[in-house]
Amino acid sequence: MSDHQHMFTGHELDRSTDERTDPAWVEALKASKEARFLLFARGKPLVDLDTGGGVTEPVLLTAAELERVAAGALEDAILLGLDAAQSPLFAYSIGAEQDYSGEGVFEDVRILGIQNRVARAQLARIGLAKSLLEWHRMHGFCATCGAKTNIGNGGAKRDCPSCQREHFPRVDPVVIMLVHRGEKCLLARQTHFTRNMYSALAGFIEPGESLEESVRREIMEEAGIEVGQVRYHSSQPWPFPSALMIGCHAQGLSDEITMDTKELEDARWFSRAEARDMLSQNHADGLFTPFSFAIAHHLIRAYADGEV
Repeated sequence: MSDHQHMFTGHELDRSTDERTDPAWVEALKASKEARFLLFARGKPLVDLDTGGGVTEPVLLTAAELERVAAGALEDAILLGLDAAQSPLFAYSIGAEQDYSGEGVFEDVRILGIQNRVARAQLARIGLAKSLLEWHRMHGFCATCGAKTNIGNGGAKRDCPSCQREHFPRVDPVVIMLVHRGEKCLLARQTHFTRNMYSALAGFIEPGESLEESVRREIMEEAGIEVGQVRYHSSQPWPFPSALMIGCHAQGLSDEITMDTKELEDARWFSRAEARDMLSQNHADGLFTPFSFAIAHHLIRAYADGEV
């Protein structure tokens, strides 16, 4: 398959895996005049919505500006990486939007993705920061002994001073798959979906499963459809809070849908022509697919365009 450039990919940062193990190196970066800081409040990044030409950009604070926002913030700021000019980029989260009265607004990351007004690399950096900040927020204590943990390697891990256990950011693998059978594909909706939106089936990979096994299990559980060949399409980091969406196409071997009503509100077969209409939001019944910022859109697009 071709290399798909999904949103939330392509941050173009050097993670500096070896160098960041040196605390002095990280602290020197924080204090440097080149350092810039992404500020978040409850998962929302601070952005400038009007930078000209309909473009939205993240607000990048200097170290001095960040310290004015929150005293001691530099200590807990996490290093995202170095950009092409070797300038360090950090992220920091404050408690609430009201805690900051500077320029810019705190905007929902999903809205930024849907609007498609943020440069791809910038949106990827926002997604990376959101995932890491959420992990640090949720893992302040050791899962082994319960002691308070400390940031290590510039935010690439947390260390327990009590039992010396190292904790690393987790990524939750999720399969998302489009089932197709001849000239029709299976799309479904959940109750929390936007009205009239249909998407591909998806589910978390369980321990001891391969991708193919997880795809077949999820489709059988949610729609009662037998599946033959499973083909990988592409993947997308999904910072809600920190999943890796693994996109696949699956060959349906049966027609009758037995829907899991606890998981789905509706599931049905759509013709290839209907899928094209849904992608372009021209479906006769007003039905549509997820927007292009989501991998589901591209799975459906590949089928509608005859790639599979």
